[in-house]
Amino acid sequence: MAITSAGVGSGLDLEAIIQVTVDAENIPKVAQLDKRESAIDLQITALGQMKSGLSAFNTQLDILKEITSFNQRTANITQPSTGGDLISVTSESTATTGAFEISDVVTAQGSRAQSSAGNEFSATTDVVTASGGQLTFTAGAKTFAVNLAAGATLDDLRTAINDASDNFGLSANIINTGTTSNLVLTSSVTGAGNDLVISNNTAELDKVSTVANGGGAGGLVINAGDEARSASMKIDGITVTSDTNTFTNAIQDSTITVLRDSDPANLATDKATLNIETDKENVKETINKFIDSYNTLIDTLNLVAESKTADATARGLRRTIIDQMGTFVSGAGNLQTVWDIGFKMDNNNKLSLDSTAVNTLDDALTNSYDDVGTLFAGAGGVAATLSASVDIYLNSSGVFKNQQDALDLAKKDITQDRDNHTYRMDLFEKRLREKYASLDVLIAGMRSQGNAVASALSSLPGFGSGLNKNS
Repeated sequence: MAITSAGVGSGLDLEAIIQVTVDAENIPKVAQLDKRESAIDLQITALGQMKSGLSAFNTQLDILKEITSFNQRTANITQPSTGGDLISVTSESTATTGAFEISDVVTAQGSRAQSSAGNEFSATTDVVTASGGQLTFTAGAKTFAVNLAAGATLDDLRTAINDASDNFGLSANIINTGTTSNLVLTSSVTGAGNDLVISNNTAELDKVSTVANGGGAGGLVINAGDEARSASMKIDGITVTSDTNTFTNAIQDSTITVLRDSDPANLATDKATLNIETDKENVKETINKFIDSYNTLIDTLNLVAESKTADATARGLRRTIIDQMGTFVSGAGNLQTVWDIGFKMDNNNKLSLDSTAVNTLDDALTNSYDDVGTLFAGAGGVAATLSASVDIYLNSSGVFKNQQDALDLAKKDITQDRDNHTYRMDLFEKRLREKYASLDVLIAGMRSQGNAVASALSSLPGFGSGLNKNS
């Protein structure tokens, strides 16, 4: 007899028996695997939190261990009360602090050439060369040339100059007075002695040159006041000059840009005061960002250390970071630890700056500015010490990488254990079904035989009724 479903032949609920038997074997094992996987997932999450927090902290350490973070200079300028800003200044970290008076400012300018009297044009369509030719433009060490075709007009010349690919900064314009059209060329090349010179290779172009083809003056002239000039200023009464409006190292390791001319009628008051100072605010900002990143890391490590994972790595890292905050540093004068500049740590191991301490950060920056940099960024300083420990955890073969590899392997083991368990349960269920299938067939056969006997007996004459009467 073929049984297609357990219990069909026997009438027994063998499917339920098989399911209960399989569940009794399967559910505890699956729960055990789930528990193992959940624990590993928690560890992976905790590891990710620690890695993220420590990476952010390390970013601030990278800034903190650079001595340039502690030796910046700031240029504070007191501008004139009227007339607008006179100068702008940037100073390198190597600039010496000091105060300077900036006065008698004259800005640089390029030269300006224009059509002289009698050499104007009647219209922009006037032809400047009937047969064509070349104009060469020079200002100081810079030069370029334009070639004009036969019949080129004044407007063609303007376009050729402005569109030249190697134009060094020469602007061509035409001013129309109503009766004449005047060519005006303005050079951006500043500095005394860098006046614009325009020469040609044909006398036809003398009218639009400053130098005639045969020598002498051309039709363009640089009027008085339109010559190229250098910028100049007085620094504490000493006159300095520059070909441009930017003065590099006029004050050593500083760059001064002059923005306008001093008012000739008010030279006594139209001046600026420059103070080059240590950039204390930048240092304070750097230190405060470090404190914030440290506190954020401690919060993360506290969270992980006190979680269900009870992570020993978090506790060990936290202990290391806290201990190394008190690193003793040599070579920083009277500053031996961060506690000497007003750092304090509360009961939760969080840092802050104590404004009521005997020695505050402001005191240290005022009295021992360079030593503050050495304390944090010097050899053996706080940043270097912490950074070395952080690297042990974050580098490519560090603690976090090794732990991540171990957890990934454990996850793979669980996946393999699940596959193996599923295979075993499939075999277990198959054996149960084979066993109960035989029982089903046996019981079905016995029931069939019993029904046949009962049917045969009931067909005998008077068998069933005789029994009833005797009873």
